[in-house]
Amino acid sequence: MHKISVLALAAVAVVAVSGCAAARSPVTGGIYTQVKANDSVTSNELGSKMGMSEATSILGWIGLGDCSVNTAATKAGIKTVTHVDYETFSILGFYAKTTTVVYGK
Repeated sequence: MHKISVLALAAVAVVAVSGCAAARSPVTGGIYTQVKANDSVTSNELGSKMGMSEATSILGWIGLGDCSVNTAATKAGIKTVTHVDYETFSILGFYAKTTTVVYGK
């Protein structure tokens, strides 16, 4: 009976820690991902300012941050957005981060 309890506890522990942190990306690497990609473009002339905002995930259980375009634009004092890119980083499904990069005037 003791062996069954230990095995059951081990199974629960494995399931409990097997969460996967994921981030938006056009491609995914199961072990490691580091990608930059475009999100949107306007017809406005390119601007010289750049702002960034980010959000992270740990084990797919905890997600924190604000990777909105508004936050990135506000940080850089951008009033007119010209284009938006994003960057994705993840490793082994334990940690993931998405960064929004806003360019404008």
